[in-house]
Order: sequence, then C-alpha cells, then structure tokens
Amino acid sequence: MVNKRILAIALATMAALTLATSSLLAQWPAHPSSPNIPKTPDGKVDLKAPAPRMPDGKPDLSGVWETAPCPDCAPPVIDGLSPTPGSGQAAARGAAPPAPAPAQGRGRGGFGRNIFGNVGGSTPEGEAPYQPWAAELVKKRMADNSKDNPDAHCLPMGIMQLDSHPYPKKIIQTPTEVLLVYEGSGTTLREVYLDGRPLPKKEDVEPWWNGYSVGHWEGDTLVVETTGLMDDGWLDVRGSPLTSAGKLTERIRRLNYGYLEIKVTIDDPKAYTKPFDAIVYSRIMPTSQLSEFVCIDKDAQHYIGQQQSSQPPQK
Repeated sequence: MVNKRILAIALATMAALTLATSSLLAQWPAHPSSPNIPKTPDGKVDLKAPAPRMPDGKPDLSGVWETAPCPDCAPPVIDGLSPTPGSGQAAARGAAPPAPAPAQGRGRGGFGRNIFGNVGGSTPEGEAPYQPWAAELVKKRMADNSKDNPDAHCLPMGIMQLDSHPYPKKIIQTPTEVLLVYEGSGTTLREVYLDGRPLPKKEDVEPWWNGYSVGHWEGDTLVVETTGLMDDGWLDVRGSPLTSAGKLTERIRRLNYGYLEIKVTIDDPKAYTKPFDAIVYSRIMPTSQLSEFVCIDKDAQHYIGQQQSSQPPQK
C-alpha cells in the first residue's frame, strides 16, 4: 500500500506542476542552441560525445538542462509518483513516454532518490540525518501535506528544490561568473562569482533566500559554495529544513555532452547531525529554451490540505 503521506506530497507536487502546463505550450519553438551539436551516424544528438570546452579549457556547462534519474536516462514524464522527478517536457510536446528508469539506490518510500521530494534520497539510509527537532518538524510538515512549502505560496523554494526541480534550468558561463536561471519558482536567477571574491561574512550582509555564492574550479569540476541563507528554508518537498547556519557546496561536472552531475553537500549543524550529500543528474535540452513562469498566490489553494478560500475563483 502506498504511504498516504508520501502520496499526498506527490499529489501536492503534481498539482503545482500541472498549474504551469500552459506555459510549456507557449514556449519558443524548437531551435538548435549551437551549430556544433554532436550527432550520431543516424542523425540523433550524440549524448555521449565529449563535453564541450570554453576557450580557457574549462568544461562548458552552458545549456538548458532538465532533471533526469541517472547519467544515462531520459527524463521521465510527470506522473507524481515516480521514484525520480519527471520533467513533463515530453508529455507537453506530445512525445511518447520514455522507458522506465532503473531503480536508484536504497532510498525508502515512494520517492526513492527523488531529491526534489526527499533530499536524503542519495544517502545509504534513504533519509537525511535529522536533528531530533528537525525530524519532528518534517513529520509535521508531511502530515500537513507540505502545504507550507514556500513554493505553494509563490516564495523562493531554495537551491536544492531548484537544482532538482522538474522544470528546466539554464546555465550561462563566462570566465568570471556563472548564471543559473531556473524556470521553476518564477524564473529565479542565481549569480555564482568566479572572480576570486570570498564568501561574505554573516555580519556584513542580509540573509537571502538563495544566499551568496562563489565558485572555483577543481580540475573539471565547478565547486560552488553558498552561505548567507535565511532561516526556515525547505530543502525538499517533504520539508527538510535549512537554517541560517547552513552551507551548501555544489560540485558541478559535465560528464559528457548530454549529462550533468550536481553533487551537493549540505552542512547545517543546527538541523542535521552530520553533513550529507544529495546527487542530481540533468540531461541537455539542445533545442529548447526556458518558458516564462509566473507564480500567483491564488495557486496555493490547490495544494492538498490547504484551506480553501471563501472568495470565488479568480479568472
């Protein structure tokens, strides 16, 4: 029997994604992002071709990417209960659903390694190492069907939910800065500075929803460190907390032309007993661009468990 709490969270997520389906039908027509897209002999995109490189020799992370279950899998169609997050892109364009992805890891519950639903899905235990108060909070949020998720109220959903979100993200890379543009959460923009500046001291800056990010290269891996976060962040749909004491370290690698790996170390001693990792894979979308996505707070009433408004529906 499907765990009712997991089912409720999945359905809440599905409801939020369904609301934006119309935006997927109004995006840019398909157009190659580069004249140098590698092809196989039969004319298909060669996803396993070597990763392209910038003039300075660093891997070129640029492109539009959507979350995939593994580094050799097609993104699954949204079904709300898959063990990995679906993108919905294929379904929206009328494409046939891809073959089911292989099982990933030992994560427990209906989400498995779906980091969007359960940030601890990559751990051997299948769950983040919560401090006692954090574990109780997650239980409460799940019992409430995640209705207080910032995403349900048109607030920024946080880096981990953005990295693993079913909607695409776009990376724009320069020698001194990397921009990450996320279609979900109202087309959120993150700036990662590669110009040698240090992370700001906590007392020198106001906390931000997505913090302050600086990056550097370690070989072919872009290491992004983020601090200066606000309290009461949500790492996933179930409500795993992130506090102002937290630090996120993303290690971004372009494995080949077609796939990207983002390994995130979450270090928040207030909420967790030890640092832990979450791993997200993304697949290139070589002929797509992001759609404009606007969140309006009337959407929150559609979340399961959310108290219905006494006002008539807006049109």
